[in-house]
Amino acid sequence: MSRMLFVNLPVADLDKSVAFFTALGFEFNADFTDDNATAMVVNEQATVMLLVRDFFSTFTDKSVADASTSAQAILALSADSREDVDQVISKAVEAGGRKPRETKDEGFMYGGAFEDLDGHEWEVMWMDPSAMQG
Repeated sequence: MSRMLFVNLPVADLDKSVAFFTALGFEFNADFTDDNATAMVVNEQATVMLLVRDFFSTFTDKSVADASTSAQAILALSADSREDVDQVISKAVEAGGRKPRETKDEGFMYGGAFEDLDGHEWEVMWMDPSAMQG
């Protein structure tokens, strides 16, 4: 069965986070956007909910990790090419994000990462389609 995926991330400043991800080319679903949250559309099956930290904390009894100092998850996005990997990371840095490490070239796989304004780590990966066929 195919399932939709909704990732929920706490953010310090919703407007700044929307501007950051807009600079990377993402769009937002206005039907699920208010002062506390917005729905960032990855594709028809995946959405990232950006939630103001105080609002995010209402969904859990656990303490909310500070992604600038602790890793709780690493989110990965596919890319269409090596150039696409570099372009997405470059846009993220230009929009105020950070590049935590150098891009790696494994031949059949090429990828790197960026941190968003709150420190959430996003990998951007391209794999040679012929290598995925076995």
